[in-house]
Amino acid sequence: MKNRTAKLLIKRIISSLIILFLIITFIFFLVRLSPGDPSQKFISPSLSPQLAEKVRASLNLDKPLHLQYIGFLTSAIQGDLGVSYNFRRDVISVIMDYLPFTLLFTTMSFILQMIISFGLAIKSVKKINGFFDRTLSKLTLFLYATPVFVTGVFLVFIFSELLNLFPSSGLKSYDFQDYNFLDKILDYLKHLVLPIITLSLAEIAIFYRYLRDNFEDVFNKLFVLNLRANGISERDILLRHVIPNAINPLITIAGIELGIMLGGTLIIEVVFGLPGMGRLTIDSILTRDYPLVIGCSLAAGTLIILANLIADILKAALDKRLLEGSLR
Repeated sequence: MKNRTAKLLIKRIISSLIILFLIITFIFFLVRLSPGDPSQKFISPSLSPQLAEKVRASLNLDKPLHLQYIGFLTSAIQGDLGVSYNFRRDVISVIMDYLPFTLLFTTMSFILQMIISFGLAIKSVKKINGFFDRTLSKLTLFLYATPVFVTGVFLVFIFSELLNLFPSSGLKSYDFQDYNFLDKILDYLKHLVLPIITLSLAEIAIFYRYLRDNFEDVFNKLFVLNLRANGISERDILLRHVIPNAINPLITIAGIELGIMLGGTLIIEVVFGLPGMGRLTIDSILTRDYPLVIGCSLAAGTLIILANLIADILKAALDKRLLEGSLR
């Protein structure tokens, strides 16, 4: 079994590297073929053409496109993604300034989504098509259909503008430095309440629907009827048989959704002014910071692939047949 797992990992790592190579290649040519020249914001009309060419050379934009690409690949293989035009620092160090927040923010939200989704799905499935189940099904459909930015703006209007309970943007207060350690933690959490709720609502709707439908499907299986006929309690049936059989399909969806969130919650970070990968990506695109755009895309692609790889490993661990099928 260890050999099979190792083969699966090697197979997935190779395919993941190919995907990442295609991603950075596509992004490299896409940003350079798009309208605009990033060197123009560093060039004044009063500068001489010779000095303007020096500026372009300093940004590695003076060479033919194919030579720029070869130079980029050569440096990327060595772990060098270039220097950000805006920050004037290497891209990896800039990304590492923003990535920890996105990881923490996404992890907190994901854990909350899983806990609430499981609780709601278990409560609904205890009385399928009851009042609670029907009401929750309609509510989750509404939450899923509502754009994230609309939810965010609505929450800001209610809880920040009208009730003044939570901050509307940012990660900390203006007088943050005057707080003690505990107050700083509370201030962080207070600023994260609305963004986490905004990010979680639509995801909870997705996870709840999958769990609820999977629970119902497993409850209708023949082996569950046999367990009931043998006097097994509903609690034991749910915990020992229904949940383990219903959770497998959810893992794939959870891996995809987690990867997307880790890659950068673009809209939420912009709406709430949070210092994460999503906001960094948007800013780098708008300012035509080519190295940083590629670095952010590479980081997002890596996180999405890692999340899906972990999901596949978990599924294979729960169902050995999936591991055998993946190696054929």
